[in-house]
Amino acid sequence: MLTVISIGVTLAVVLLLARPAGLYIASAFRYEPTRIDPWFKWIERPIYAVSGIKETNQTWKQYAASFVLSNTVMIVLVYLIFRIQAHLPLNPSGAASMEPTLAFNTAISFMTNTNLQHYSGESGLSYLSQMIAVVFMMFTAPASAFAVAIAFIRGLIGKPLGNFFVDVVRSITRVLLPVAFVAAILFVAAGVPQTLKATAAVTTLEGGVQEIARGPVGSFLSIKQVGNNGGGFFGVNSAHPFENPNGFTNFLQLVLMLLFPVSLPFAYGKMVGNKKQGRVLFVSMAIMFLVLMGVSLGAEANGNPNIEAMGIQQEGGSMEGKEARFGVALSSLYSVVTTASETGAVNTMHDTLTPLGGFVTLANMMLNTVFGGMGAGFLNVLMYALIAVFLSGLMVGRTPEFLGKKLEGKEIKLIAISLLIQPLLILAPTALALLTNADTISNPGYHGLSQVLYEYTSSAANNGSGFEGLGDATPFWNISTGIVMYLGRYLSIVLLLAVAGSLAGKKSTPVTSGTFRTDTYLFAAVFVGTVLIVGALTYFPAMVLGPIAEHLTLNW
Repeated sequence: MLTVISIGVTLAVVLLLARPAGLYIASAFRYEPTRIDPWFKWIERPIYAVSGIKETNQTWKQYAASFVLSNTVMIVLVYLIFRIQAHLPLNPSGAASMEPTLAFNTAISFMTNTNLQHYSGESGLSYLSQMIAVVFMMFTAPASAFAVAIAFIRGLIGKPLGNFFVDVVRSITRVLLPVAFVAAILFVAAGVPQTLKATAAVTTLEGGVQEIARGPVGSFLSIKQVGNNGGGFFGVNSAHPFENPNGFTNFLQLVLMLLFPVSLPFAYGKMVGNKKQGRVLFVSMAIMFLVLMGVSLGAEANGNPNIEAMGIQQEGGSMEGKEARFGVALSSLYSVVTTASETGAVNTMHDTLTPLGGFVTLANMMLNTVFGGMGAGFLNVLMYALIAVFLSGLMVGRTPEFLGKKLEGKEIKLIAISLLIQPLLILAPTALALLTNADTISNPGYHGLSQVLYEYTSSAANNGSGFEGLGDATPFWNISTGIVMYLGRYLSIVLLLAVAGSLAGKKSTPVTSGTFRTDTYLFAAVFVGTVLIVGALTYFPAMVLGPIAEHLTLNW
């Protein structure tokens, strides 16, 4: 009963925060004067002056070029820091410099908001690398995606897309930094370490000496969750008692992961001048989230019959790999939230989830519309909304319209290509890895296929969590997932910016009695159906060979 109350309170708090946070976001990105400007202009103006940023509008090509090139330059700079970290200060534990392919993978991982880790955080990085490389990217990566999402919404309603660099600065100063600052204080107050001292040497009860890793974890943890980053300061991520000490920190992490993904639909409704548009998308995503959460909670609560057959009691559900402090339900909820929000943090090992629990985490990332991550996920939501409008127009024989803009051949072709990118980046490398690197997979059966499928799904969807069980600290996995992360991030976003640029230049058509309205719950049903049908057609065969087959082979 207490667990049910905990889940209910967590979701209720998120729901209460969603609308006001969304309205604040819409105000934060208005180029017209607003009441919140005096709070931030004093710090933004010097940044613009030093950086040479002009508060002028960009075309979609300029916006896309600014996004890709600035992010790529940051990848190169951070790569160099990883390669020479052994010779830099703030390295009290003597972390070695990263191997070239691992540095390549890690730099791309954090700049693409993926935060996939093929290393253990407490031993693989120095404090300097954690702070000026990883935390730096934990701000700039989500800020970049957030900026693009706002620009896309502007394009939908016929406004100029804005300026990428202005939007990134505002994403950091007005959205990420204030929330991360408060969250960091709360985490430290709740017991999360924040220190630059080296590992602590303690004497165990047996008389031995144990080195306990610590560091500036509180500031790392706050932006990790606020920005839907997910990478862990420690190798076991939020299952570590320093990164997630108690029930309050677990609750706070869940709220922070969902905060901005659930608020963006309300910001969208405010920006397009029709709040119903935002509510419809929010309700649609909430329904998918609740259904998938129910499947996961039910599967984990029922346990694993194969473990039951070994004589191991499972009254509380499948505790294999779960965090004992939080139990089955809160561990399962965490796995759903972290993949629905494209965060990638974990407080339980996803490799030990039941087959249906693993299916839910994969489905969240493959659909990438169950709220989605910081900006990029909402772009996918709007992409599916455009697809739903197009299919509806085909069924009734009318030119499809969205927010008064006609969807024509150019936009649909760009959307179709964008839609195909993620499946290609997931399924093709999965097949290649199964053919060439089977020796790095810990399980040769259906679960082994799920491990590989999860690795590339997590990479392409910029989630970063892992099924584990893979020997992934090798050049093959480092390079292949690095390429998938980079292409999965930038190709689709650039194509969707092209769609926004095309729509921004079109004249709005008046709403008539024959217009298919997108602010009704009929459209919500069409939207959810489109997401599920397109997702099922794309990924169902792979899911059948992985988690579904594994579930069917259990001894029920």
